[in-house]
Amino acid sequence: MIEAASAEGTALAWEVAAGLNARPRVLPCRLLYDSVGSALFEAITLLPEYGLARADRKLLRQHAAAIGAALPRPSVVVELGAGSARKTRPVLAAIPGGFAYTAVDISPEAVRICRRALAETPGMAAWRGVVAEFLPGLEQAAAERRPGQRLTVFFLGGTIGNLSRDAAAGLLRGIHARLAPGDALLLGTDLEQNPARLLPAYDDAAGVTAAFNRNLLVRLRRELGAQMDPAGFAHEARWNAAERRMEMHLRAVGEQAIAIPEAGFACRLADGESIWTEASYKYTAQETRHLGATAGFEVVAQWRGEEWPAAETLFARN
Repeated sequence: MIEAASAEGTALAWEVAAGLNARPRVLPCRLLYDSVGSALFEAITLLPEYGLARADRKLLRQHAAAIGAALPRPSVVVELGAGSARKTRPVLAAIPGGFAYTAVDISPEAVRICRRALAETPGMAAWRGVVAEFLPGLEQAAAERRPGQRLTVFFLGGTIGNLSRDAAAGLLRGIHARLAPGDALLLGTDLEQNPARLLPAYDDAAGVTAAFNRNLLVRLRRELGAQMDPAGFAHEARWNAAERRMEMHLRAVGEQAIAIPEAGFACRLADGESIWTEASYKYTAQETRHLGATAGFEVVAQWRGEEWPAAETLFARN
């Protein structure tokens, strides 16, 4: 059970305790992305099983000229969840007349990697990094635009799939509200396909995704003084057909105990009980267009990949 709050309790400790006390037990996926987690995720994007990253890079590379030409100008690009931004470079280099760029990511290490990856990108007039969540980071960037500049939000790599469908719709409404007429949004989505092909992408043979998932527990021990044994949990990937999403879980191997001293919280997990750590919702191309339209955007163009179904959809803010 969760005891009364203490003055020493931190917001994160209480958020983690509330998630572990919920049914199903859940932890926010953003906690996966500390410096180690961000590095592991970059490794995941290079794995043969993880077709989404290749599809995203291929789509952006193949259609860079068309995408760059379609963006509003003069361009200020704000990339949400930028990561390394390596996939973004071909599009940035294709923007006529140059651009200013802001990387928004919750991981300071990801922002540092991004700066190195985009060094000497043709046409880049300015680079800025913001360590923040999506909407606060966008607000900072939007507040600093100069008169006459047009802002384009890049939200790529299927990251929107980590949000529930309602939360995704809410985020796009939030983005729309922070943009001005004439601005744009380039949205990358992972499209539906055979679950048998998806499962290995979230449970690779080398065990990199398993290490990425378990690193969340290591982070909680380091940052919160959480008491647990990360080795007592196994990585598990599941396809939820009803919700059309992939799920990552940490499954207890034998009975396991977890304590969060700052929140006065402790619990025990039975053998086989799991903690849900990430979701990845899959869309159809039409759903992606509808998602933006219901948030108030107008569809400008959509580029699709077939080898690994994915889409890049450009929306205008009117």
